[in-house]
Amino acid sequence: MAAYICSAVVVGGNFMKRFVFGILPALCLLVAFSFISCTRDRLPEGYASLVFSFGDFFEPETKAGSLTLPDTNDFILYLSDASGKYVYSGLYGDKPERFELAPGSYTAKVISREFNVPAFDAPQFGDEVCFVLEADEEASVQFGCAQLNSGVKLVINSGFISDYDGGVLFLTSSDGRLMYSYNEKRIAYFNPGAVSLKFLFDGVEKVLFTKVLDAREILIVNLGSGDDGGGVADKAGISISVDTSRVWNEFDYSFGGDKGGSIEDALSVDEARGRAGEKGLWVCGYIVGGDLTSSGISFAAPFRTYTNLAIAASRNVRDRDECLSVSLPVGDVRDGLNLVDNPGLLGKRVFLKGNIVASYFGLAGIKDVTEYEIR
Repeated sequence: MAAYICSAVVVGGNFMKRFVFGILPALCLLVAFSFISCTRDRLPEGYASLVFSFGDFFEPETKAGSLTLPDTNDFILYLSDASGKYVYSGLYGDKPERFELAPGSYTAKVISREFNVPAFDAPQFGDEVCFVLEADEEASVQFGCAQLNSGVKLVINSGFISDYDGGVLFLTSSDGRLMYSYNEKRIAYFNPGAVSLKFLFDGVEKVLFTKVLDAREILIVNLGSGDDGGGVADKAGISISVDTSRVWNEFDYSFGGDKGGSIEDALSVDEARGRAGEKGLWVCGYIVGGDLTSSGISFAAPFRTYTNLAIAASRNVRDRDECLSVSLPVGDVRDGLNLVDNPGLLGKRVFLKGNIVASYFGLAGIKDVTEYEIR
C-alpha cells in the first residue's frame, strides 16, 4: 500500500548534524528539510523521498577574480547510510532526480574534485551533511558550497633571486611536496594543516617556516633577502585581510642577513627556523608550553619538567608544528624560566639568546641559552 505525503513545511525538522570542514559557523549555509504538502507522488509504504539541490556559491572578491567556479553537475556526490555503505557514488549530474530510501541516518557529501596530494591550481569545493529520514516523508537537502582546501602563493622578490641563484624552494605537508620555482605564479593547494617552506641551497636544506592553514585560507608569502631595501625587509611581520569568499593571509619572510645579533633585532620564531646551525642569536616569541616529548607539548599547567619549554609566534598557538623548542641549561636560565616553578610565565613574551638547532624533540629549537629577558 502506498501512502500520500501531506504535511506542513518544517525547517530543520530532522536535521542531525552538519559539517563544513572547519568553515566559520557564521558563514555556514543552513540545511532545510521541507515536507511538501499534498503531493500527487506516491512512495512505497514506509519509505522516504529525498531530493538534492545547491544553494548559492560564495562570490569571489578581486583576489580570486581568476577563479573559475565549477559546474555543479561535475561535482562528485557520495550518499551513504549509517553503516557507511554507499547508496550512490558518482557525478552529481548523473544522480536520479529523487531517491527513495528506507528510514534512517544518512550522510551526503559533494566535492568538486578528489584532492589527496598537494597540487597547483586545484581548489576543492564542497559540503557535507548528516541527517535522519523518517518514513513517509519527502525531504529536500540543500548543499552550501565553499572551498575545503587551503593554498599558498610565494611572491619572490628580485633580491632573493639574485642572492640565492640556484636555490630550490619546496612547499611540503604530510601529504607530499611541491617544488616552487622562482618564476612560479600559481597557487599551491594543500589539505588543511601544517605546511612548511623548505629551501635547498648549496646542498643544505633548511625549513624556513611552518604555518598551520585552515580550510579556505590562502597564504601569500612575500619572500625576500635579508639585505633587501637596506634592511627594511628584515622586519618580518604578518598582515591579514579578509574577504567574503576566502581568507587571505599575507606573510613577509626575510631570509638571511645579519638579523638576530641584538635583542632589539631579534629573530621571530619563523625566522629562527631558517637559521639552524648559527650561534649566539636572539630570538623572540611567546611561552606557550612545556613538558616536551618527541610527539607532544603540554600547553597548560601543571608542568612537570624543568629542562625545556616551547615558544611560538603567538601566545594563542596550540599546534606543536608552530612551536620552537627551547632547552633550559642548568643555572639562572633554568631557575628563571622553567614552568614548574614559574607557571605564571605561560603566555609571556620572551627574548632568548642561544644557538639555533635543526632538531630538539623533533622541532627546530634553541639550545645553550646564555641570556633571556621577559617583556
